[in-house]
Amino acid sequence: MPIADIEGIKTRYQVMGEGPPLLLLPPMGFDVSVAHRWFNRVWKGFKPLDVLPRNFRLIAYDRRECGESGGRVEPLSWPIFAHHAKALLDHLEIENAFLLGGCIGCSVALALGAHFPERCRALLLHWPVGGFRWLNEGCSNFDRHIAFAREHGLSGVAERAKQSRLFWSEPEAGPWASVLASDTAFAESFVRQDLDRYLEVLAQSRDNLFNDTMPPGATGEQLMAMNVPAFIMPGDDVLHLTSCAYALRELMPQAKLSPLMPPQQNAATIEHWIYESTAVRGAPALAA
Repeated sequence: MPIADIEGIKTRYQVMGEGPPLLLLPPMGFDVSVAHRWFNRVWKGFKPLDVLPRNFRLIAYDRRECGESGGRVEPLSWPIFAHHAKALLDHLEIENAFLLGGCIGCSVALALGAHFPERCRALLLHWPVGGFRWLNEGCSNFDRHIAFAREHGLSGVAERAKQSRLFWSEPEAGPWASVLASDTAFAESFVRQDLDRYLEVLAQSRDNLFNDTMPPGATGEQLMAMNVPAFIMPGDDVLHLTSCAYALRELMPQAKLSPLMPPQQNAATIEHWIYESTAVRGAPALAA
């Protein structure tokens, strides 16, 4: 799989198929690589890497601080993640693309729509995250890591990261866990930094990423000003509230909400929704 240096960050990506470009924004955060990301509950058995290259130029990548991509210790934010995705499109000389986000990938797509609307043909938002439990869990994960780093120091963080690689499921490992586990030079630099500054970066990252019960990625004002077509398929669990999908539909001027709730969502209906939303031919007919 190709590796690109995207503004100093090692970025693993792959491009497959021919047709309109579609940037795939993964449905989990901080810790799952391209190869393992698609088979969780969010996609309901849909396998975009197998299906979408038939009629799209599909770009899949590991977001910074995720999978086999690198990272940089700095305050994390949705605009930073969006800038990384935009820089990958620049690297590939792609002027604009459809954006397909799942779960946390919806927030990266919303940030791209807010800050780089000219790069977005349309946003396809599958199971956007948000709500009080999402906010509470995200803040709690950062707070657990802050406490662990304060008690065990940066060497302790690096050791824990090498053992787990997973931030969301093991917060003590930290948001740079996957990079610490895979990049020796990064790990050596990480343990030499100032602990107090690192704790400040963590607090800023927490407050940037988890600061509202609204779907993250763009402010209400940005959503109301976003003149990019958006197609939304709602989730229905404690981290992907149906109300979040409705909030996006109500605020975004060009948003269309799918009537299909999770019991009606499966690999075939998700594939059909993508082709219908993009007006790209090629989806098989749904069974009657």
